[in-house]
Amino acid sequence: MKKTKKYYGVIVPAVTPLRPDLKLDKTAVKRIFDNFYKYNVSPFILGTTGESASLPSDLKVDYIKEAGINKKPGTVLYAGISSNVLRESIEFAKICADNGVDAVAATLPYYFSLTESQMKKYFEELADKCALPLIIYNIPITIHMSIPLPLIDELSHHPNVIATKDSDRNEERLKQSLELWKDREDFGHFLGWATKSAEALINGSDGLVPGTGNFAPGIYSEMLKAVESGDHQRAYEMQKLSDLYGNLFQSGKTLGESLWALKVLMKEKGLCEAIVMPPLQSLDEQEENKLKKTFHDLKEKV
Repeated sequence: MKKTKKYYGVIVPAVTPLRPDLKLDKTAVKRIFDNFYKYNVSPFILGTTGESASLPSDLKVDYIKEAGINKKPGTVLYAGISSNVLRESIEFAKICADNGVDAVAATLPYYFSLTESQMKKYFEELADKCALPLIIYNIPITIHMSIPLPLIDELSHHPNVIATKDSDRNEERLKQSLELWKDREDFGHFLGWATKSAEALINGSDGLVPGTGNFAPGIYSEMLKAVESGDHQRAYEMQKLSDLYGNLFQSGKTLGESLWALKVLMKEKGLCEAIVMPPLQSLDEQEENKLKKTFHDLKEKV
């Protein structure tokens, strides 16, 4: 069954396309967004895949403005506002609101270990002052804390908190999340764990946030259509493709290395250059050529 929520579906965590001088590649932004809209998926800029933690503030503002320019009428645009400084997140949300963003996502600040009461206070104050609807973003691999589900459920009743995006690779947590929120009309669940995409959609998740969608968005739009039509077999076929392409740039690599590899694959698709922001670095030419060959070999098989 197709859901009718505004915040629903496939939301791709877009890379930040860079030029050799480490400025925003505005031409590539248009190509990336056009490719998303071709497959009816929504962009989410300045998240983890977008290297947001490494980007200077002026580049972030440039990206927000360029995203607003390239936003297709009638679509939903998401952006990350995460910062260790609460006021900066609040101020950046205002910039987002002024440039066509529809909803924003925020992680916990990541420097200090926080108690549950501190987590709650942080998100309540952010939600109170945020100029746009807020998505609570849980990603323990980078933040080194996981937001407890009961706390998210409590925060879900705040009038400006609309959803959670969860990248915690925990099967029991996923099951409990769907039990809590699959029938909520006022609160959504988005999964950032690509290997469980089909399972999550079939069992009531509101949508997916797959990094692989940067160069293969059709996999996830097809998966979503299959679930909506009740064709679970087709959905799991798309899951197998997702796993193949995801392993291509992630297997055996750190998160930072995988972001470079993702851009290599996007370069092969003519979308952007394979340039990452320091402290991330490109791997050597031999690794790049190996990745390209594996990618083209895989395309021939599927």
